[in-house]
Amino acid sequence: MKLVISAVLTALATAAAMPAMAQDKVLNVYSARHYQTDEQMYDAFSKATGIKINRVDADDAGLIARLRAEGAASPADVILMVDAARMAVADAQGLFQPIKSAKLDEAIPSHLRAAATPEGVTWTGFSTRARVIVYDPLRVKAADVANYEQLSDPKLKGLFCTRSGSHPYNLSLFSTVVERLGDEKGEAWLKGMVANMARDPKGGDTDQIKAVASGECGVALTNTYYLARMMKSTKPEDRAVVEKVRVVFPNQGTTGTHVNIAGAAVAKHAKHRDAAIQFMEYLASPSAQEYFANGNNEFAAAKGVKIDNPALKAMGGDKFKAETVPLAVVAKNLTKVQQMLDRAGFK
Repeated sequence: MKLVISAVLTALATAAAMPAMAQDKVLNVYSARHYQTDEQMYDAFSKATGIKINRVDADDAGLIARLRAEGAASPADVILMVDAARMAVADAQGLFQPIKSAKLDEAIPSHLRAAATPEGVTWTGFSTRARVIVYDPLRVKAADVANYEQLSDPKLKGLFCTRSGSHPYNLSLFSTVVERLGDEKGEAWLKGMVANMARDPKGGDTDQIKAVASGECGVALTNTYYLARMMKSTKPEDRAVVEKVRVVFPNQGTTGTHVNIAGAAVAKHAKHRDAAIQFMEYLASPSAQEYFANGNNEFAAAKGVKIDNPALKAMGGDKFKAETVPLAVVAKNLTKVQQMLDRAGFK
């Protein structure tokens, strides 16, 4: 009789454990990335590990709002965002947890991650995009836009265009430039750009490229993957735009071109922490890095990974000197730079 009871108890315990085991094969990803190649990347991870990915899609602001509303009840395990400034905002609100991973430490350069603490690192960049200058060669010389600092030169008065200064892509760039120049020179640089504007900031990066091609502007800022998309496009109108503009990777003779990241973090209340770290480590693998580079025209963040993207290579992007100012300074400078933008009248 004791043997029967023991067997029943063992069976019940095994049955009770089965849902938990199945649950461990699930990973809940909150993502601000909406690219078809990312789905292929997720599928590859699931096939290799047996871990099913459940994904919630929203923009960065939507993800932050959702995480705050859900609190400790949030099912999120991994958070994917598309900019260092946004990662910094979420991190400052306590939405991430630090992790330690020897694989990530080895694969991803320290300047592309949050500042390390004794508890670990809260977020990591897995792909990069350069913030470059596009210009009209009929109106502007390449030598006049060789550095970000030259965007405030009166020589470019009435020629400069950009999206909102408060957009995270610009905030990330401005925060690192101010870090290099110091507060006084940094604010003067922002004021100089405002004085050079051809029109008030509006639209996205693709709009800036088109504005240069149309003659509305002579010079503009854009992330590389926007230009790469147009270069790879089969639409005649996109090809026509590309033929009218030229691109400069700024500060090649000095500090290097600013690069921003798309990154990931383990959610503060992750229920599947081990699987989340496993996924983060997968994102740094050569196969995942190839998805970033070839699928969405981004540069690989992991050390030693070669890109094979013809558009990025055509613009010289496989050889450029990248800035190494730690992106963690973005978090430190965000509020200060926004105040500078307000004083400068940079909309």
